[in-house]
Amino acid sequence: MTAAVKDSRRISEIFGLLCLFLFLLTLAITITINFRPLYVFDIQHLQILDWVDMSRETLLKNFDQLMAFLNNPFNQTLALPDFPMSEAGRGHFVDVKKLFILNYAVLILSVIPAIWYLRRLKKTGRLFKLVRPFQWGMVIPVLLGSVMAVGFDTFFVKFHELFFANDDWLFDPATDPIINILPETFFMHCFILAFVLLEVFFLAMVIWGRRSLKK
Repeated sequence: MTAAVKDSRRISEIFGLLCLFLFLLTLAITITINFRPLYVFDIQHLQILDWVDMSRETLLKNFDQLMAFLNNPFNQTLALPDFPMSEAGRGHFVDVKKLFILNYAVLILSVIPAIWYLRRLKKTGRLFKLVRPFQWGMVIPVLLGSVMAVGFDTFFVKFHELFFANDDWLFDPATDPIINILPETFFMHCFILAFVLLEVFFLAMVIWGRRSLKK
């Protein structure tokens, strides 16, 4: 085997591993942002209805319309029936929508290379190669979770400064009362769910790799 062929195979395997990481990451994010039962739970747990003058059904109707806007690339109009919104507030949700679509794009683009990579490892009896990368990968959610546990307020601010180029996310309840039904603690629960899912996915890769060694 020539050096060029070896380099080509090495690059293709690195690319496959990267796609697998990206697929599992975006899959965890996709499940989290669409896991409606978490918000339903937090309505009661965080007593969100105490901050608004509406029924649970009306609140969920507005929440579902917001999620429909964020998830649908063809829906360009955000208008909630029970929540007025400033231009800055609407602009922030447009920015969030772009991140949603980016996540879905990466998910779709990475799924086929990820499956190809796993099938190739299985066919050549090299699933054990999953063990070390995903053992290291499991450290990432733990580190981020530790940082979040020390001070979620700081973590939340840094997250927004990293992913948003403006201050539109600093909602004023007087002009954007929707912030009252999206408390910071709800987002903390979302991050926890995403970290747990990612840890489970990475652990599954480690277990799969170890079982292949036993066989």
